[in-house]
Amino acid sequence: MVKTHYFNAQSLELAIQEVLKGFGCQEQEACLVSQNLVLANLTGHDSHGVGIVPRYAESLREPEGLKVNAKLETLVDHGHMLGLDGASGFGQVIGHQAMQVALERAQSFGSCIMALGNVHHLCRIGAFAEMAVAKNMIAIHFVSVLTRPIVAPWDGSDARFGTNPFCVGIPLGDKAPVILDFATSVIAQGKVRVAHNRGESLEPGMMLDHQGDATCDPVFGVKPPFGAIASFGQHKGFGLALVCELLGGALAARQTLHEPQAQRRIFNGMLTILIDPSRFDQSNQFLQQAHAFVEWVQASPPAAGSTGVKIAGQPERETKAQRLENGIPIDDQTWQEIIDAAASMGVDIDKVNHLVGLKP
Repeated sequence: MVKTHYFNAQSLELAIQEVLKGFGCQEQEACLVSQNLVLANLTGHDSHGVGIVPRYAESLREPEGLKVNAKLETLVDHGHMLGLDGASGFGQVIGHQAMQVALERAQSFGSCIMALGNVHHLCRIGAFAEMAVAKNMIAIHFVSVLTRPIVAPWDGSDARFGTNPFCVGIPLGDKAPVILDFATSVIAQGKVRVAHNRGESLEPGMMLDHQGDATCDPVFGVKPPFGAIASFGQHKGFGLALVCELLGGALAARQTLHEPQAQRRIFNGMLTILIDPSRFDQSNQFLQQAHAFVEWVQASPPAAGSTGVKIAGQPERETKAQRLENGIPIDDQTWQEIIDAAASMGVDIDKVNHLVGLKP
Protein backbone atom coordinates (compact mmCIF):
# COMPACT_ATOMS: atom_id res chain seq x y z
CA MET A 1 0.00 0.00 0.00
CA VAL A 2 1.24 3.49 -0.88
CA LYS A 3 1.94 5.65 2.16
CA THR A 4 0.48 9.17 2.16
CA HIS A 5 1.70 12.16 4.16
CA TYR A 6 -0.58 15.06 5.10
CA PHE A 7 1.36 18.32 5.16
CA ASN A 8 0.38 21.70 6.53
CA ALA A 9 0.20 24.15 3.61
CA GLN A 10 2.47 26.78 5.17
CA SER A 11 5.06 24.19 6.19
CA LEU A 12 5.02 22.68 2.71
CA GLU A 13 5.55 26.13 1.18
CA LEU A 14 8.62 26.68 3.35
CA ALA A 15 10.02 23.26 2.45
CA ILE A 16 9.59 23.85 -1.30
CA GLN A 17 11.12 27.31 -0.95
CA GLU A 18 14.19 25.65 0.54
CA VAL A 19 14.38 23.25 -2.40
CA LEU A 20 14.03 26.09 -4.92
CA LYS A 21 16.82 28.07 -3.28
CA GLY A 22 18.98 25.10 -4.21
CA PHE A 23 18.01 25.76 -7.83
CA GLY A 24 19.63 29.18 -7.47
CA CYS A 25 16.33 31.06 -7.11
CA GLN A 26 16.36 34.38 -5.32
CA GLU A 27 14.13 34.47 -2.25
CA GLN A 28 11.20 36.28 -3.89
CA GLU A 29 11.17 33.87 -6.83
CA ALA A 30 11.36 30.84 -4.54
CA CYS A 31 8.46 32.26 -2.54
CA LEU A 32 6.22 32.95 -5.57
CA VAL A 33 6.85 29.54 -7.15
CA SER A 34 6.29 27.62 -3.92
CA GLN A 35 3.09 29.55 -3.15
CA ASN A 36 1.75 28.80 -6.63
CA LEU A 37 2.57 25.10 -6.44
CA VAL A 38 1.09 24.64 -2.97
CA LEU A 39 -2.04 26.55 -4.02
CA ALA A 40 -2.47 24.04 -6.85
CA ASN A 41 -2.33 21.23 -4.27
CA LEU A 42 -4.73 23.08 -1.99
CA THR A 43 -7.31 23.41 -4.75
CA GLY A 44 -7.08 19.70 -5.56
CA HIS A 45 -4.88 19.98 -8.64
CA ASP A 46 -2.07 17.75 -7.42
CA SER A 47 -1.02 17.33 -11.05
CA HIS A 48 0.19 20.95 -10.96
CA GLY A 49 1.43 20.96 -7.38
CA VAL A 50 4.74 20.33 -5.69
CA GLY A 51 5.13 16.96 -7.41
CA ILE A 52 6.30 18.80 -10.54
CA VAL A 53 9.48 20.04 -8.80
CA PRO A 54 11.64 17.06 -9.91
CA ARG A 55 10.64 17.78 -13.51
CA TYR A 56 11.75 21.39 -13.03
CA ALA A 57 15.11 20.16 -11.72
CA GLU A 58 15.59 18.07 -14.87
CA SER A 59 14.67 21.04 -17.06
CA LEU A 60 17.11 23.28 -15.21
CA ARG A 61 19.97 20.98 -16.21
CA GLU A 62 19.13 21.21 -19.91
CA PRO A 63 21.04 23.80 -21.99
CA GLU A 64 17.83 25.31 -23.35
CA GLY A 65 15.63 24.55 -20.36
CA LEU A 66 14.42 26.46 -17.33
CA LYS A 67 16.28 29.65 -16.36
CA VAL A 68 16.11 30.96 -12.79
CA ASN A 69 15.64 34.63 -11.90
CA ALA A 70 14.64 35.54 -15.47
CA LYS A 71 13.04 38.88 -16.32
CA LEU A 72 9.95 39.55 -18.43
CA GLU A 73 10.73 41.27 -21.74
CA THR A 74 8.41 43.39 -23.89
CA LEU A 75 8.55 42.68 -27.63
CA VAL A 76 5.43 44.49 -28.85
CA ASP A 77 3.53 47.32 -27.19
CA HIS A 78 0.45 48.84 -28.81
CA GLY A 79 -1.12 50.00 -25.58
CA HIS A 80 -4.00 47.57 -25.33
CA MET A 81 -2.03 44.87 -27.20
CA LEU A 82 1.14 43.39 -25.71
CA GLY A 83 3.68 40.86 -26.97
CA LEU A 84 5.83 39.55 -24.11
CA ASP A 85 8.77 37.15 -23.82
CA GLY A 86 9.35 35.07 -20.69
CA ALA A 87 13.12 34.55 -21.15
CA SER A 88 12.68 30.85 -20.26
CA GLY A 89 11.86 31.79 -16.68
CA PHE A 90 9.56 30.20 -14.12
CA GLY A 91 6.00 30.53 -15.39
CA GLN A 92 4.69 31.18 -11.91
CA VAL A 93 6.81 34.34 -11.73
CA ILE A 94 6.79 35.47 -15.37
CA GLY A 95 3.07 34.74 -15.71
CA HIS A 96 2.34 36.79 -12.60
CA GLN A 97 4.38 39.71 -13.94
CA ALA A 98 2.74 39.49 -17.36
CA MET A 99 -0.75 39.47 -15.86
CA GLN A 100 0.06 42.50 -13.71
CA VAL A 101 1.10 44.48 -16.80
CA ALA A 102 -1.91 43.30 -18.83
CA LEU A 103 -4.35 44.08 -16.01
CA GLU A 104 -2.99 47.61 -15.71
CA ARG A 105 -3.56 48.10 -19.44
CA ALA A 106 -7.08 46.64 -19.24
CA GLN A 107 -7.91 49.07 -16.45
CA SER A 108 -6.73 51.94 -18.65
CA PHE A 109 -8.20 50.86 -22.00
CA GLY A 110 -11.12 48.65 -20.92
CA SER A 111 -9.50 45.58 -22.50
CA CYS A 112 -6.11 44.08 -23.26
CA ILE A 113 -4.85 41.30 -25.50
CA MET A 114 -1.61 39.86 -24.15
CA ALA A 115 0.57 37.35 -26.01
CA LEU A 116 3.18 35.60 -23.86
CA GLY A 117 5.80 33.18 -25.18
CA ASN A 118 9.09 31.52 -24.26
CA VAL A 119 8.00 30.94 -20.68
CA HIS A 120 8.58 27.80 -18.66
CA HIS A 121 5.61 25.87 -17.22
CA LEU A 122 2.85 28.33 -16.29
CA CYS A 123 1.37 25.70 -13.98
CA ARG A 124 -2.33 26.13 -13.05
CA ILE A 125 -3.76 28.71 -15.45
CA GLY A 126 -6.68 29.25 -13.08
CA ALA A 127 -4.32 31.18 -10.80
CA PHE A 128 -4.03 33.88 -13.48
CA ALA A 129 -7.79 33.97 -14.01
CA GLU A 130 -8.12 34.45 -10.25
CA MET A 131 -5.80 37.46 -10.50
CA ALA A 132 -8.10 38.93 -13.13
CA VAL A 133 -11.41 38.40 -11.34
CA ALA A 134 -9.90 39.93 -8.20
CA LYS A 135 -9.65 43.12 -10.30
CA ASN A 136 -13.20 42.63 -11.63
CA MET A 137 -11.87 41.64 -15.04
CA ILE A 138 -13.01 38.84 -17.33
CA ALA A 139 -10.08 36.70 -18.49
CA ILE A 140 -9.86 34.21 -21.36
CA HIS A 141 -6.70 32.13 -21.79
CA PHE A 142 -5.60 29.90 -24.68
CA VAL A 143 -2.44 27.96 -23.79
CA SER A 144 -0.07 25.79 -25.83
CA VAL A 145 2.47 23.32 -24.43
CA LEU A 146 5.87 22.78 -25.99
CA THR A 147 7.34 19.55 -24.61
CA ARG A 148 7.26 15.85 -25.42
CA PRO A 149 3.90 15.24 -27.18
CA ILE A 150 1.56 13.40 -24.82
CA VAL A 151 -1.95 13.72 -26.31
CA ALA A 152 -3.39 11.93 -29.34
CA PRO A 153 -5.64 13.74 -31.84
CA TRP A 154 -9.16 12.42 -32.37
CA ASP A 155 -8.96 9.46 -34.76
CA GLY A 156 -5.18 9.33 -34.23
CA SER A 157 -3.22 6.67 -32.36
CA ASP A 158 -0.07 8.41 -31.12
CA ALA A 159 0.84 11.63 -29.28
CA ARG A 160 1.00 14.81 -31.38
CA PHE A 161 0.51 17.72 -28.94
CA GLY A 162 0.36 18.65 -25.26
CA THR A 163 -2.52 19.05 -22.83
CA ASN A 164 -3.14 22.62 -24.12
CA PRO A 165 -5.22 24.20 -21.32
CA PHE A 166 -8.17 26.54 -21.78
CA CYS A 167 -9.32 28.86 -19.00
CA VAL A 168 -11.96 31.53 -18.40
CA GLY A 169 -12.44 33.68 -15.30
CA ILE A 170 -15.65 35.70 -14.82
CA PRO A 171 -16.18 38.00 -11.81
CA LEU A 172 -19.67 37.98 -10.32
CA GLY A 173 -19.52 40.96 -7.97
CA ASP A 174 -20.13 39.96 -4.36
CA LYS A 175 -20.65 36.31 -5.33
CA ALA A 176 -17.92 33.73 -5.94
CA PRO A 177 -16.43 34.03 -9.44
CA VAL A 178 -16.57 31.47 -12.21
CA ILE A 179 -13.13 29.92 -12.80
CA LEU A 180 -13.28 27.43 -15.65
CA ASP A 181 -9.86 25.82 -16.05
CA PHE A 182 -9.20 22.53 -17.79
CA ALA A 183 -6.78 20.61 -19.96
CA THR A 184 -8.07 19.71 -23.40
CA SER A 185 -6.92 16.15 -22.77
CA VAL A 186 -9.30 13.85 -20.92
CA ILE A 187 -6.90 13.96 -17.97
CA ALA A 188 -3.95 16.24 -17.19
CA GLN A 189 -0.52 14.68 -17.74
CA GLY A 190 0.37 15.39 -14.13
CA LYS A 191 -2.64 13.38 -12.99
CA VAL A 192 -1.27 10.42 -14.93
CA ARG A 193 1.97 10.83 -12.96
CA VAL A 194 0.01 11.06 -9.69
CA ALA A 195 -1.94 7.89 -10.52
CA HIS A 196 1.29 6.08 -11.36
CA ASN A 197 2.96 7.15 -8.10
CA ARG A 198 -0.08 6.09 -6.09
CA GLY A 199 -0.29 2.72 -7.81
CA GLU A 200 -3.73 3.50 -9.25
CA SER A 201 -5.25 2.63 -12.62
CA LEU A 202 -6.78 5.11 -15.04
CA GLU A 203 -10.39 4.93 -16.15
CA PRO A 204 -11.11 3.26 -19.50
CA GLY A 205 -10.82 5.61 -22.48
CA MET A 206 -8.14 7.83 -21.00
CA MET A 207 -4.93 6.27 -22.27
CA LEU A 208 -3.39 4.56 -25.29
CA ASP A 209 -0.28 2.40 -25.02
CA HIS A 210 2.79 2.69 -27.27
CA GLN A 211 1.04 0.65 -29.96
CA GLY A 212 -2.08 2.81 -29.97
CA ASP A 213 -4.23 0.33 -28.06
CA ALA A 214 -6.47 1.30 -25.15
CA THR A 215 -4.97 0.80 -21.69
CA CYS A 216 -5.70 1.74 -18.08
CA ASP A 217 -2.03 1.60 -17.03
CA PRO A 218 -0.65 5.12 -16.35
CA VAL A 219 2.93 3.92 -16.88
CA PHE A 220 2.57 4.69 -20.61
CA GLY A 221 2.30 8.38 -19.73
CA VAL A 222 5.27 8.34 -17.36
CA LYS A 223 7.94 5.94 -18.66
CA PRO A 224 9.00 4.70 -22.11
CA PRO A 225 7.74 3.25 -24.30
CA PHE A 226 5.31 6.17 -24.14
CA GLY A 227 1.71 6.04 -25.25
CA ALA A 228 -0.77 8.92 -25.46
CA ILE A 229 -3.57 10.48 -23.47
CA ALA A 230 -6.92 10.90 -25.23
CA SER A 231 -8.52 14.28 -25.91
CA PHE A 232 -11.64 14.98 -23.88
CA GLY A 233 -15.02 14.85 -25.59
CA GLN A 234 -13.69 13.09 -28.68
CA HIS A 235 -13.46 15.59 -31.57
CA LYS A 236 -14.54 18.54 -29.42
CA GLY A 237 -11.56 18.44 -27.08
CA PHE A 238 -9.25 17.89 -30.03
CA GLY A 239 -10.74 20.93 -31.78
CA LEU A 240 -10.19 23.13 -28.74
CA ALA A 241 -6.63 21.79 -28.34
CA LEU A 242 -5.99 22.74 -31.96
CA VAL A 243 -7.23 26.27 -31.35
CA CYS A 244 -5.05 26.58 -28.22
CA GLU A 245 -1.98 25.50 -30.20
CA LEU A 246 -2.69 28.00 -32.97
CA LEU A 247 -3.48 30.93 -30.66
CA GLY A 248 -1.24 30.17 -27.69
CA GLY A 249 1.55 28.64 -29.78
CA ALA A 250 1.67 30.03 -33.31
CA LEU A 251 0.34 33.51 -32.45
CA ALA A 252 1.42 34.21 -28.86
CA ALA A 253 4.65 32.19 -28.59
CA ARG A 254 5.57 32.15 -32.29
CA GLN A 255 6.29 28.45 -31.92
CA THR A 256 4.22 25.29 -32.22
CA LEU A 257 4.79 21.63 -31.45
CA HIS A 258 5.39 20.06 -34.86
CA GLU A 259 8.24 17.61 -34.34
CA PRO A 260 9.33 15.05 -31.70
CA GLN A 261 10.68 16.51 -28.45
CA ALA A 262 12.96 14.65 -26.05
CA GLN A 263 13.69 17.42 -23.55
CA ARG A 264 12.25 17.52 -20.04
CA ARG A 265 11.54 21.23 -20.27
CA ILE A 266 7.94 22.44 -20.42
CA PHE A 267 7.41 25.69 -22.30
CA ASN A 268 4.08 27.44 -22.70
CA GLY A 269 2.60 30.05 -24.97
CA MET A 270 -0.47 31.93 -23.74
CA LEU A 271 -2.87 34.29 -25.46
CA THR A 272 -4.84 36.19 -22.82
CA ILE A 273 -7.85 38.41 -23.45
CA LEU A 274 -8.88 40.71 -20.59
CA ILE A 275 -12.20 42.57 -20.59
CA ASP A 276 -13.57 45.13 -18.13
CA PRO A 277 -17.31 44.27 -18.12
CA SER A 278 -18.21 47.63 -16.60
CA ARG A 279 -17.20 49.35 -19.86
CA PHE A 280 -20.05 47.52 -21.62
CA ASP A 281 -22.69 47.95 -18.96
CA GLN A 282 -22.62 50.63 -16.29
CA SER A 283 -26.14 49.78 -15.10
CA ASN A 284 -25.04 46.38 -13.72
CA GLN A 285 -27.29 44.40 -16.05
CA PHE A 286 -24.39 42.00 -16.57
CA LEU A 287 -24.23 41.11 -12.88
CA GLN A 288 -28.02 40.96 -12.52
CA GLN A 289 -28.37 38.61 -15.47
CA ALA A 290 -25.33 36.55 -14.48
CA HIS A 291 -26.63 36.08 -10.94
CA ALA A 292 -30.09 35.15 -12.20
CA PHE A 293 -28.66 32.52 -14.55
CA VAL A 294 -26.31 30.97 -11.99
CA GLU A 295 -29.11 30.76 -9.41
CA TRP A 296 -31.44 29.21 -12.02
CA VAL A 297 -28.89 26.58 -12.99
CA GLN A 298 -28.01 25.67 -9.41
CA ALA A 299 -31.70 25.29 -8.55
CA SER A 300 -31.79 22.14 -10.69
CA PRO A 301 -32.68 19.14 -8.48
CA PRO A 302 -29.55 17.07 -7.67
CA ALA A 303 -28.96 14.05 -9.90
CA ALA A 304 -28.98 10.66 -8.21
CA GLY A 305 -25.82 10.22 -6.16
CA SER A 306 -24.77 13.87 -6.42
CA THR A 307 -24.90 16.81 -4.02
CA GLY A 308 -26.22 19.18 -6.66
CA VAL A 309 -24.96 21.47 -9.41
CA LYS A 310 -21.59 23.10 -8.81
CA ILE A 311 -20.36 26.11 -10.75
CA ALA A 312 -16.81 26.07 -12.12
CA GLY A 313 -14.40 27.07 -9.35
CA GLN A 314 -16.63 25.84 -6.52
CA PRO A 315 -15.02 22.37 -6.20
CA GLU A 316 -11.59 24.00 -5.92
CA ARG A 317 -12.76 26.35 -3.17
CA GLU A 318 -14.31 23.44 -1.25
CA THR A 319 -11.18 21.32 -1.60
CA LYS A 320 -9.02 24.22 -0.46
CA ALA A 321 -11.06 24.61 2.72
CA GLN A 322 -10.79 20.88 3.44
CA ARG A 323 -7.04 20.70 2.83
CA LEU A 324 -6.31 23.81 4.87
CA GLU A 325 -7.97 22.02 7.76
CA ASN A 326 -6.79 18.44 7.18
CA GLY A 327 -3.51 18.89 5.33
CA ILE A 328 -2.31 18.36 1.77
CA PRO A 329 -1.94 14.67 0.81
CA ILE A 330 1.40 13.80 -0.79
CA ASP A 331 2.17 10.14 -1.49
CA ASP A 332 5.52 8.79 -0.33
CA GLN A 333 6.79 8.17 -3.88
CA THR A 334 6.17 11.77 -4.91
CA TRP A 335 7.80 13.12 -1.75
CA GLN A 336 10.83 10.88 -2.27
CA GLU A 337 11.18 12.22 -5.83
CA ILE A 338 11.16 15.77 -4.43
CA ILE A 339 13.77 14.85 -1.83
CA ASP A 340 15.95 13.20 -4.49
CA ALA A 341 15.71 16.33 -6.66
CA ALA A 342 16.64 18.48 -3.67
CA ALA A 343 19.63 16.29 -2.88
CA SER A 344 20.81 16.54 -6.50
CA MET A 345 20.86 20.34 -6.08
CA GLY A 346 22.90 20.19 -2.89
CA VAL A 347 19.96 21.05 -0.63
CA ASP A 348 19.99 19.91 3.01
CA ILE A 349 17.27 17.24 2.81
CA ASP A 350 17.13 16.85 6.59
CA LYS A 351 16.11 20.51 6.81
CA VAL A 352 13.47 20.03 4.09
CA ASN A 353 11.99 17.02 5.91
CA HIS A 354 12.13 18.88 9.22
CA LEU A 355 10.15 21.80 7.76
CA VAL A 356 7.20 19.48 7.00
CA GLY A 357 7.52 17.57 10.27
CA LEU A 358 9.23 14.42 8.99
CA LYS A 359 12.07 12.86 10.92
CA PRO A 360 15.38 12.19 9.10
